[in-house]
Amino acid sequence: MTLETWLSWPSREALSRVGLTRARRNLARSIRAVVFGTLLWSTFHDGPGHWAWVAGAGLVVVCVLLARAFFRFTLDHRLWPSLTALLLVMGAAAGARAGGWPVLALVLWCGCAVTALERLPLAAAVPCTVAALGAYTVVNNDNWVTTMVTAAGLGLAGYVLRLDAEARGTAQRLLAQERAARAAEAQSAALGERARIAREIHDVLAHSLSAQLVHLEAARLLIEREPPGEFREKILERVVAARGMAREGLAETRQALSALRGEMTPVEDFLHTLIEGSGAGTGLAPGARIQVDGERRALPAEASQTVRRVAQEALTNVRKHAPGAVVAVRLEYLADEVALEVRDSGGRKRAGELAVSGSGYGLLGMRERAELLGGTLEAGPDEEGFVVRLRVPA
Repeated sequence: MTLETWLSWPSREALSRVGLTRARRNLARSIRAVVFGTLLWSTFHDGPGHWAWVAGAGLVVVCVLLARAFFRFTLDHRLWPSLTALLLVMGAAAGARAGGWPVLALVLWCGCAVTALERLPLAAAVPCTVAALGAYTVVNNDNWVTTMVTAAGLGLAGYVLRLDAEARGTAQRLLAQERAARAAEAQSAALGERARIAREIHDVLAHSLSAQLVHLEAARLLIEREPPGEFREKILERVVAARGMAREGLAETRQALSALRGEMTPVEDFLHTLIEGSGAGTGLAPGARIQVDGERRALPAEASQTVRRVAQEALTNVRKHAPGAVVAVRLEYLADEVALEVRDSGGRKRAGELAVSGSGYGLLGMRERAELLGGTLEAGPDEEGFVVRLRVPA
């Protein structure tokens, strides 16, 4: 064996109960119950009187607590606390022998020998096991052949348990690595598929919208060359509106492509851009403002996309149902979620009309999107106008 083998701890997976089958868990519980019952029986059977029984039972309880501490310390790979707990149990065994409980002492020494080999580094486990089995051989009343065979069997059992635990720990590590590899493979496949979808959208929709913008701009220039008139102004207004919608559609398409590729701009930057484009000519009163509270951080793609879509939908509804309203947007980063509030001051139409109007991906669709992420969306009339509140985990 190498020096590293003697000084290394069994892995945490080996020292824990992770990976044990139900049958082995039940077997371990049964063995612990039998050992504890044996210890109690030995104190009552060998004790010289009632007070000795009480002292023996107390000694058993102390040893059980020390054993639990030993298991916890070894799980954390803390050598000196582990050795201290083990040596205290061995000392308790010596005290039990001196106090007239030979069976209790033998069981404690045997348990220390086996568990030391199973859970400690070999450099510390071998001396502890030799000391425990040495004490066992000295005080055991059987013939020397039986005693030596029993001691050798206990040492072999402890080492076999150590090998079994290490094999189980290795299996658990390999299983965890395989799961991580599968998750990474699935994530890579998902990113690849999203990149493919992004390319398809870019090649079809983005190119189409860009071409529409070119043609609409050409149409606008041609119409502006015509003599002024009512018909010319109406056609020009429609072309300009169509050009604006095409430009907005292209911008949203690019945002969707960025989301698919995982290259989204920060939410607050997107909201500032959205607010800056909500001035004159969009149905909103000038002076729209945005407030960002909390420590800014990158949001998961789903939460970020939900915040963006809810903000867009809320501003669209304000333009439709409260033209001329002043809008206030508030984004707050909380400990484990993000909150968005879009509030308007009311317009020429009644704010209550918003709750019952719209179709498709309106507020109902946004509420469903928020609930899929475990969040909430509330929308309704406020003191002056209408307010939309979104909270999603992030």
